[in-house]
Amino acid sequence: MTYRQGRFWQPDVTVATVVVDGGRLLMVEETVGGRLVLNQPAGHLEPDETLIEAALRETREETGWDVRLTAFVGAYQWKAPVNPDGSGGRHYLRFAFAAEPVAHDPSRTLDEGIVRAVWMTPSELQAAHERHRSPLVWRVAADFLGGKRHSLDITQHIA
Repeated sequence: MTYRQGRFWQPDVTVATVVVDGGRLLMVEETVGGRLVLNQPAGHLEPDETLIEAALRETREETGWDVRLTAFVGAYQWKAPVNPDGSGGRHYLRFAFAAEPVAHDPSRTLDEGIVRAVWMTPSELQAAHERHRSPLVWRVAADFLGGKRHSLDITQHIA
């Protein structure tokens, strides 16, 4: 049965934040499916939350950093591959933001699954491509590094 035939379908709406300081990118190492992977601070939009609120919250929860959003990088759509056991295949809609660090709380307990926050140069991140959680990780970073920036006003929350 297809979506048009009445099957319910909904993408996972996520946010990601490209936090930059001194030319380094703030990344998280997290355990996913038994693998240690790299990702931007990222996560799912929660009910009654704006995209901007979600980006700030996820960054704080996954890294201990409070940040100031400076720009909207872009919106990205990706379908995860289907695994041999039939799992996977989820559709993701990622909204990526640029940010600068404001304050760090090293005593903050990080989200479950997050091993640590780590600052990486772009070349270190690119060299670790086999550890990226998804192709979205480098694509978002590359777009940011290539100068893609839009006003935060491009995102609108209608209450």
